[in-house]
Amino acid sequence: MTAVLAGIGADSTNVGALAPLYDDGRFEYVPIPEKTRDTRETATLGSWPLRHGEGVAADLTTRIRPRPGDDELGTVTGTALESWPLHRDPNFEALTYGEHRPGYVRALRSLEPGDAVGFYAGLRRPTGDRAHRYLIGYFTVEAVVELTPAMDVEERERVLETYSTNAHAKRAREGELYHAEKSVVIVDGRAPGGLFERDPIRLSDYYVKEGNQRAQYYLRESIAEAFSVVAGGANMMYKPAYECALSGAAFRDLVENTDRRTIGTDSEHGD
Repeated sequence: MTAVLAGIGADSTNVGALAPLYDDGRFEYVPIPEKTRDTRETATLGSWPLRHGEGVAADLTTRIRPRPGDDELGTVTGTALESWPLHRDPNFEALTYGEHRPGYVRALRSLEPGDAVGFYAGLRRPTGDRAHRYLIGYFTVEAVVELTPAMDVEERERVLETYSTNAHAKRAREGELYHAEKSVVIVDGRAPGGLFERDPIRLSDYYVKEGNQRAQYYLRESIAEAFSVVAGGANMMYKPAYECALSGAAFRDLVENTDRRTIGTDSEHGD
C-alpha cells in the first residue's frame, strides 16, 4: 500500500500564469490546455469557471502554449485561446487520472486498490508573494490499467471506452493514443477523495541550494518526512512524481484529519 504525489495543472510554461491562492485559504484549480483541438472534451479556457473568484480560466492569461517547445503551433491568443479545450487531468468529478510521462508511468503502474494519488499544482497569491507548489486534492485508487503501443488496437479501444471520461481517452482516436509511441497509465479512482475546498498543503521551498547560482523550488524536508517520500528527488522544477512509503489509509488520515495548514510548516527555509 502506498501513495504517489503527482504534479498537475496550469503553469507558466503552458498557460503563462498560475491559478490563484486567496488569503482565506480558498484556491482555484485550472487544468492545462489540451495539446490538440481534436478531443471530446467540451470544457475550454473560456468556459471553465473560477470556483471562488470572478470570471473564467481565460481571464488569468492573454496567451497560452498548448504544446510548449512546439514552434509550429506556438502561442494561442484571443478568441482562439478562449475556445481552446482543456486537458482535464485529473478529472476530480469523474475521479480519473492518466499519464504518459515515463517517470509517472513507472510510479503509477504499481498502485493497488486502496492506495492514494495526491495532486499538486503551482499556486500564487494575488498579493504577489512567492508562488509555491501545493497539494490541492487526491483520490483513492480503485483500479490501474496500462495501455502500451504493443497492445492489440481493439483491446486498447475497449479499455479506452471503459475509461471514456479520462482525458487521454477523450483525445484518442480509433484506439490510437495521442502519443502513439508511449505507454499511458490510467488510474480509476473512488471516494474518499476530491479537490480540497480550501487550505492546500504547501510542498515547496524556494532557495539557492549550496553549489548553485540560482534559486529553485525544492520539496520541503518536513513534507518529505510527513509523507514518507522515498523517490522523486528534491528538485520540484519539472513536477516529478513522488512515491511515498505511506499507506493509502495513512495518507487519507494525514490530509483529512490533520489541520492542513500545519503540515510541513517547520521547514528550515521558512514559510
